[in-house]
Amino acid sequence: MTVRFALCRGVEVIYLANMKRRTGMRILLGLGLSVLLLLGLDLAFPLPPAPQYSPIVLAADGSVLHANLNPTQKWRMKTELREITPVLRKAILEKEDRWFRWHLGVNPVALVQAAGRNAFGTGRTTGASTITMQVARLLEPKERTFGNKLLEILRATQFELHYSKVEILQLYLNLVPYGGNVEGVKSAALLYFQQTPDYLSLAQTVTLAIIPNRPRGLVLGKNNAAVLQERNRWLRRFGAAGLFPKQDVEDALLEPLDVQRHAAPALAPHLSRRLVRQFPHQAIIRSGLERSKQSKAEDLTRNYVRRLYELGITQAAVLVVNNRTRQVEAYVGSADFRDFGNQGQNDGVVAVRSPGSTLKPFLYALAMDRGLVTPKFLLPDVPTNFQGYRPENFDKHCNGEVTLERALAYSLNIPAVRVLNQLGVPTFTDKLRQAGFQNVTRNRTRLGLSSILGGCGASLEELTNLYVTLADGGRYEKLQLTAPHDSPHSPAPSPRGEGEPDNNGSTESSGSPLSFSGEEGRGGEAPGTALISPSAAFLTTDILAQLTRPDLPLGAASSMRLPKIAWKTGTSYGRRDAWSIGYNKQYTIGVWVGNFSGQGSPALTGSEVATPLLFDLFNALAYNSPNDWYVPPAALDFRLVCAESGLVPSENCPNQVIDYFLPGISSGQRCQHVREVLVSADGAFTYCRACAPAAGYRRELYPNLLPEVVAYKEAQGIPYRRLPVHNPQCQLVRGGLERAPSITSPSANTEYVLNRHEKQQLLLSCTTDNEVRQVSWYVNDQFLRTAAVTERVFVRPTPGTLKISCADDHGRNTDVLVTVTELE
Repeated sequence: MTVRFALCRGVEVIYLANMKRRTGMRILLGLGLSVLLLLGLDLAFPLPPAPQYSPIVLAADGSVLHANLNPTQKWRMKTELREITPVLRKAILEKEDRWFRWHLGVNPVALVQAAGRNAFGTGRTTGASTITMQVARLLEPKERTFGNKLLEILRATQFELHYSKVEILQLYLNLVPYGGNVEGVKSAALLYFQQTPDYLSLAQTVTLAIIPNRPRGLVLGKNNAAVLQERNRWLRRFGAAGLFPKQDVEDALLEPLDVQRHAAPALAPHLSRRLVRQFPHQAIIRSGLERSKQSKAEDLTRNYVRRLYELGITQAAVLVVNNRTRQVEAYVGSADFRDFGNQGQNDGVVAVRSPGSTLKPFLYALAMDRGLVTPKFLLPDVPTNFQGYRPENFDKHCNGEVTLERALAYSLNIPAVRVLNQLGVPTFTDKLRQAGFQNVTRNRTRLGLSSILGGCGASLEELTNLYVTLADGGRYEKLQLTAPHDSPHSPAPSPRGEGEPDNNGSTESSGSPLSFSGEEGRGGEAPGTALISPSAAFLTTDILAQLTRPDLPLGAASSMRLPKIAWKTGTSYGRRDAWSIGYNKQYTIGVWVGNFSGQGSPALTGSEVATPLLFDLFNALAYNSPNDWYVPPAALDFRLVCAESGLVPSENCPNQVIDYFLPGISSGQRCQHVREVLVSADGAFTYCRACAPAAGYRRELYPNLLPEVVAYKEAQGIPYRRLPVHNPQCQLVRGGLERAPSITSPSANTEYVLNRHEKQQLLLSCTTDNEVRQVSWYVNDQFLRTAAVTERVFVRPTPGTLKISCADDHGRNTDVLVTVTELE
């Protein structure tokens, strides 16, 4: 019996163990199937898309500069995690869902209580919605039915599996309604209290916490008395619950509620629109603008342009850049964004316009780096034909010969074209391309000598950064329009646990510094590209800081508010664009004034229209800049040069001045402003080496002038020491093209269209060596006439290809080919 019982007991134990294993397997299988079912349902019914936020642009200090309606025309500004203060979190959770931290989206106890109240009609009818359930309903609004409530519960559970508690609370605070088209705590805080949520008082925070349950009955600005009464009721309730210190609650109860709806922040509208277009999926864009500077710049620009209306000038644009960081700190695209009549929504910062003379400082700096010029180097400022291009100075007058520093300070056109001709247009445009000039890059092969006088298109942004390069010792970097810590992409919420935000306390990603200059995908260049040397940048700055110059506004020299800056003005052809760009060690400010229609104005010049605004901006924005200035780089040195040429003195240079130069780079050419000539005893004529007698002559020094300078002096009647005629008995024909006449009209390889009925004629003119007295003109190798060097000769040619020849009285000859077409 004992053995039989033991055997039966063993079988029973084995049977029970097998049953437990089978039950365990069934449970595990059931759990697995449930998980698979949930995963399948999760895939089949994905979470609703993230809400569409109102794009906002922040200033450098984090305040909101500009806000835009979202695509559904609602004010729904994204509340960042750092803006959810402990006070706001406590008030919301105490009022809406005190068990939020512990449940999984649904509070079963609250559901049972609500079902009982609703079934028996006792107490307030409620749906027992948790914050998570409210998020589900706000993302997918539906009619309130029992079936939809079940779907809401399922969605809430799904949200809890995907998002952390802090992210669910953030979504709730971004979606709660505040009446009309205002949604979210941040939108309400800005539109009603003009503050972000983290700057609100306890009373203001509680006010925003109580409105979402009754957004139609508690409307701020309309029902302030009812809102105040409800706010105080909840304040007392929170105080009784010990949620906030007693004294804080008492102070909050005394705070008045006199609010109204304000307009959304609207500073920097042009930059905001630009950044929103650049980052269309980013809810919060952090710019580098300084709020106070931006506001002052907009006010100054708007008020200044209003005074110009009677002159036919309606618009202006301003850019303020921090030289050290390359951060744009103020960005004014037009005088008034809302001025539709004058195209105020156009962005003058990026508009491509003629730059006038604003590129000249950069040209001269490049020429210094090539060793072509120094500040005291003399340049001819006389009428000159550069392969068919005849530039004129702004005032239509010439000055003979001028130093480079005077040519730049007085913004003379002819010397600038001469230097560009010597430097080479490709060399100049390649540097502009490296400096980010997009229009120059696109049209580089078609640009010529006129590019230095405004013949190439440029934007205020590009020009201003070129001057930032000068201010920073010739080092080029792209301008920064967004804050250095900002990222161009904003990720979707990730399932981090509560209390695990990123280092910035925000779900926004934190990336590398963003360089953005208006064109997407313009990266790839190494930062800090050296475009010009620090020495050339300093010499250019030293010239631009001089006050003895014609572009100083009338009365500015005697003003106590004249800022210590280096600056350059520019005026485009037809007076359509006025520029003034200046800098000190801290800031560079660029100003454009004109009309977006392209209409010119007689008063539109850089000196009289743009520079006064530039000075006002410096005095307002950089009044507290350190009073330090640039010092010469160690690589720069001094030397004595001839005052007549700016070159290293020779034995015939008694007048010498001190000049800067770049050792090892600047030209060491000796001065040849005079040359030795053999003159007859009576001074009547000169000898060449071949015809000089054995005795009876003397050696004298005569000016060694360029032919165009001689022609200018002759035309203007300016006295100079002119060479006597060459020995008439000399039988040597002195040929050679190095001193041959230069035909200034007509231009070689040019087509001329003449009107037969108007009896139009072709002008013949030339420049020659200063010892030439007369020239002979030929058309198609047929002699036309002899004329004085400076005489203007006219001919009525036959249509077709013509060969125009000019021979001087020393036997030297020059030819040009032209085509003449005759109109009936």
